[in-house]
Amino acid sequence: MCDQDHPDIVDRMTFTTRLTAAVLCGALAAASVPATASVHPARGSLLDVVPVSTMDTNQLVKYLGDHALDASRVRFAVTAKRITYRTIDAFGKPTTASALIALPANGDRTPRQATWLHGTTGYRGSVASVADGNDRAATYLFASAGYLTTAPDYLGLGTGPGFHPYVDAPSTVTASIDALRATREYATSRGLRPDRRVMITGHSQGGHAAMALGQALQRGADPRLKVGALAPIGGPFKPSLLVSKALNDEIANGVAYMAYWTVAWNRLFDLYDTPAEVFRDPSIEALFDGNHRNEEIFQHLPTTMRELLTDSYFARMQNPTGILRAKLREADSYCDWRPSVPVKIYSSAGDKDTLLETSTYCDQRLKQHHASSTLIDLGADVNHGKAAKLALPQILADFDRT
Repeated sequence: MCDQDHPDIVDRMTFTTRLTAAVLCGALAAASVPATASVHPARGSLLDVVPVSTMDTNQLVKYLGDHALDASRVRFAVTAKRITYRTIDAFGKPTTASALIALPANGDRTPRQATWLHGTTGYRGSVASVADGNDRAATYLFASAGYLTTAPDYLGLGTGPGFHPYVDAPSTVTASIDALRATREYATSRGLRPDRRVMITGHSQGGHAAMALGQALQRGADPRLKVGALAPIGGPFKPSLLVSKALNDEIANGVAYMAYWTVAWNRLFDLYDTPAEVFRDPSIEALFDGNHRNEEIFQHLPTTMRELLTDSYFARMQNPTGILRAKLREADSYCDWRPSVPVKIYSSAGDKDTLLETSTYCDQRLKQHHASSTLIDLGADVNHGKAAKLALPQILADFDRT
């Protein structure tokens, strides 16, 4: 039974079964729904394709250089499109989402695939399909080397409706798998037959999402897709540890992360009744509607956790119980499996946002499951943002060797 729209089923679902049921039902729908059916349109089906840009190799070399990325592996011109596609929200209800896809002009009819999963943004207009920035540059880096590349915007960002369920792995995975399905549909319409293997990488929030996406694909979320490589960068692999550190103001930008995460998870799990229970300034909740630019959000936030949270909620966060404790444990679990491909985890001792410690945790958990895992420390002078710039060329070289 795959009727996830039924409220009783949604209510019964645990964090893990919600993900498993969603991806399996999506795969079944894609495989079994007749082309004439319209009552339950297939997840991952294309709704719209909008041109974004076309760059030749000289333009790409300059563009990537302007974003401090090594352009030495640029080989092909790139055409980029913003796609809108069908997916489901965090409760299994039908919705839409957007993504950037970048196609290399290499004449390969069976292109290899890569996906780039972006880091934290509170503003829907900051993502790769609508904004010219670091995430678009990362997408073009892989495409210019010959990869059909997909950069999902996730739910509630880009042109997608509603709120973004920040660091909710199941909904990030379903949106990302459906983005890959939509990419395949578009590629097929152009006479291409993409390689089933997907090279997966992402930074920060996207690093955590990369491990969750890899796990879902390995477990058969879509029979047309499989894990080709896994290379997360600076992921928050142990959110419970980061929450604890943030409460002591030991995390760079911890106030922003905590505020965003609290608001997003309340929408999913009903953590509080009114923002006044949580925030000393209740208006903070409204900053995370997807329409406030990141600079505006930071401008209105206090500098310490004690200034952000009420005493009662601060105490609750020090000793999480109930659903909050359960969901934190589940969010900590995305390195608890054995990938069929070697994993390279990139982090740095200078990362004060997600900490080398959480990447070490992921590496250790993978090894406890007998996985092939390598942790690469990019150095004490490398901060959270710079880590991606340094890791990406190494990741691309590894993908080429896979």
